[in-house]
Amino acid sequence: MPRDALLLLSRLLLAALFVPSGFQALSDIAGTTGYFAGLGLPLPALAAWGTGLFELIAGLLILVGFQTRIAALLLAAFCIAAGFIGHYGQGDGDGMLAFLHQQMLMKDIAISGGFVALSMAGAGAWSIDGRGAV
Repeated sequence: MPRDALLLLSRLLLAALFVPSGFQALSDIAGTTGYFAGLGLPLPALAAWGTGLFELIAGLLILVGFQTRIAALLLAAFCIAAGFIGHYGQGDGDGMLAFLHQQMLMKDIAISGGFVALSMAGAGAWSIDGRGAV
């Protein structure tokens, strides 16, 4: 498969996680705020709005390939932070729940790696970033 097609596929797959997540967070802002409050975050409503907007906007930037290198690096950092805030040490003594949170943390770390690779490769020719490049 050509390089640009693979870069498009990687952007589509990564955006498929963040665009719906951001939309869901904003669509149920009370639930998102409650989740962040349950994690003990200060200003959970602000965290909910900020997270939802960031996921939606950054996901859309990745989807269309605009400012891809910057958006990918920001999303890589976001994934690491979200993984540690939301999953590290979670489980409250329940072995199954602790295992689930450990797996979710590792998933976030792996997704971060995908974003780092995308930031290095760029969006490819089939993107807004690559539109003017030959």
